[in-house]
Amino acid sequence: MRALVTGATGFIGSHLVEALLQRGVQVRCLVRNKELLGWLKDYPVEFVVGDCREKNSLIQGVKDVDQVFHIAGVTKAVREKNYFEANSMGTENLVRACIQHNTQLKKFIYLSSQAAAGPFLCGRLKKESDPCEPVSPYGKSKLLGEELALTHSHELPLLILRPCAVYGPRDKSFYTLCKCLSKRIKPCFSDHDQLISMCYIQDLVQAILLAAESQTENGEIFFLSDGQDYRMHEISDVFAQAMEINALELPLPKQMLFGMAFLAECFSRVSGKPSIMSRGKVEEMVQKNWLCDITKARVSLGFEPRISFARGAELTVAWYKKENWL
Repeated sequence: MRALVTGATGFIGSHLVEALLQRGVQVRCLVRNKELLGWLKDYPVEFVVGDCREKNSLIQGVKDVDQVFHIAGVTKAVREKNYFEANSMGTENLVRACIQHNTQLKKFIYLSSQAAAGPFLCGRLKKESDPCEPVSPYGKSKLLGEELALTHSHELPLLILRPCAVYGPRDKSFYTLCKCLSKRIKPCFSDHDQLISMCYIQDLVQAILLAAESQTENGEIFFLSDGQDYRMHEISDVFAQAMEINALELPLPKQMLFGMAFLAECFSRVSGKPSIMSRGKVEEMVQKNWLCDITKARVSLGFEPRISFARGAELTVAWYKKENWL
């Protein structure tokens, strides 16, 4: 079995590559620069230079592989169009390359995001059948990527996965929260009781592998999480407990967050470097309900989360400390 992984040097991609290698899969990684291999520099994998935004650079990568795991994506950008160039058109370029240059492909897994579906405005879990209402440029670009890919689902053995907030070793998003907590500060990003779904990285990898082996119909979409509901203040408390510290809650009003995001965007355009803070990100942060229903993944894929949030937070914090991130 041979697999192509895009976004292999990132947080999720690198964990997936490790799992594939453990299963004896021959792994090919699409990278933009062979000098920047991150966590994979010492791994027995094949590296092919390519960029999903450039159609012709994908031909060599997609040839002669049995599975494609499209993990690559832009989560922060200098300008809104950058999200769509990578997450939308980049996905369509890869799909088209597979159709044109690999007629024997057994599975194409597109890792989208819950952001593509958007928050749920009512007080229940969002399902795959519910309307998609993304609130950020990132979410809109991931949804367009889904839609472009789905137009080819009759030509390609395609499945789409929508994980919620993913955390674990190597993650930098929740690392930002942990850095605040290490300073005894617990930021509060909303004036309401925000609900959110979480997923530990190894559970997500398990779901990706199950999706690759599944016999479901082409074009199916699955939400992924650990199956539990959390309030945002609980998430901060669990990480603080894993760090064995007490932190003081610091409320950050919505207007302040949007102001900070606007300044961050201005600085980003001047420096040419994307910022983790943006108005789109704040729009996601202030939504009330980011809960999703994983019943479909449980029934159709046999997905069953194994890592509790408390245990996942302990493992994540331990890794941050081991790597001197904290």
